[in-house]
Amino acid sequence: MVDHGSWPEGVPRPYFFLSYAHSPRVPRSSNGPVKSKSHWEEQLFHDLCEAVSELAGLDDDEPAGFMDTGMHLGEGWSERITEAAAHCRVFVPLYSPRYFRSEACGQEWAAFTSRQVLFNRPGMHASQMSGVVPVQWVVVGQEDLPDVARPLQYAHRDFGEDYVTEGLLSLARLGYFRPQYEIAVLRLAQTIVRVAQQTTITVGRRRDFQSRPSVFQPPDQRRRLRIAVMACDVRNLPVGRSGDAYGISAVDWKPYNDINDSLARRAAYVARQSEFHPSIHEFEEEAQLLLRGEAPTAPGVLLLDRWSLLDKDRRELLKRFDAQNPSWVGVLEPWPSDDPECERRDEELLKLADDTLTHMRVERRRRLGERSNGALATLEDFEDALPGAAMAAQHAFDLVREQAKDRPRGPGRPSLRDDPPGQPPGSPPSSHPSTQPPSKSSSKPPSKPQSPSGPGEDSRE
Repeated sequence: MVDHGSWPEGVPRPYFFLSYAHSPRVPRSSNGPVKSKSHWEEQLFHDLCEAVSELAGLDDDEPAGFMDTGMHLGEGWSERITEAAAHCRVFVPLYSPRYFRSEACGQEWAAFTSRQVLFNRPGMHASQMSGVVPVQWVVVGQEDLPDVARPLQYAHRDFGEDYVTEGLLSLARLGYFRPQYEIAVLRLAQTIVRVAQQTTITVGRRRDFQSRPSVFQPPDQRRRLRIAVMACDVRNLPVGRSGDAYGISAVDWKPYNDINDSLARRAAYVARQSEFHPSIHEFEEEAQLLLRGEAPTAPGVLLLDRWSLLDKDRRELLKRFDAQNPSWVGVLEPWPSDDPECERRDEELLKLADDTLTHMRVERRRRLGERSNGALATLEDFEDALPGAAMAAQHAFDLVREQAKDRPRGPGRPSLRDDPPGQPPGSPPSSHPSTQPPSKSSSKPPSKPQSPSGPGEDSRE
């Protein structure tokens, strides 16, 4: 969804939009369900909705607030956020260091503040009321705030001294502060209702919030992530594969039934919650950069559709890519458990993947002691795995870059295709021995590149 014109009549207008940086889920245990670390944000949302409903006298069918409660909501998740940011009366960001590093949070803020603010009382102006009511969720110094947040009052003294010194998250977590938490929530609800009653904020345009630039500072280039997709498309389907999951290009691939957007766009959304700044590419583009001998500019993840391995030319290209052992690229293999076509050819295509990805998949699993076949059976499995794969790729990229700095520089052009004798594939680009005089350091064996591991720890706070 980019811009589809006007919204239909009757779209709900929640009093507030709770904007926060998602925390990572606790990894699934063998005998328990996946736990969410957004528990405290959800508790605040529930308490705020209750208080705002009472203070504003809302009817049962009037929504008090909106909160994006998770990343597994399936169809329409992006449009729901866009719709709420375009219709809510007040925007409530939960300040924390991670919040201001989140591109998605900056895009939500941008979507809300693109709307016109009108004042219901004469004599008021924008410096007095913006429709944004910040909350000091975690203590953040004034000097650490982005420019867009600095003019706004967030350390509200009438919320209580403990709120100012500790932040609302600490008050929520510690039973000792329960009375102070309840006072702060009441004061916050009163502020939301007062702002909503004193302003009229026009409904925003029907434009996907993800298409907006973040209002926060430009991203740290070290945190970029290149998402490459190797998948079939509707014009090139192997025998036995229907076109239901495919579009006109590889990046349109949608392997899971409970997702409306492409998997690549969903991956980009999850990556942003892990504080990466992703870009989406077709695999062929990434492969040619590496095979031309260009040094990596960012870590990456490859989203691999095993069905695409039945195309001989693409399989050979992936094999050449794998032979370079690019340790800074993680591999994720969606393989839906509810797809009968995948089930029928599971063993055949698993073996084809093993035979093709001898470095990036088989050897890494052996080194890490993993027994899994790498198949991500559900969207939830995929979203659990992506942050860890991206972070492992980041660590490997950092190592490659550091090793490249330590190597003596010669006049020859770096090449990843012509590894010097004794140098393992995937080591950082270095000059060919024939163009570089021997040195003391060059006699040392190079360090092995690191490889991505399983799911990591953090994705959103």
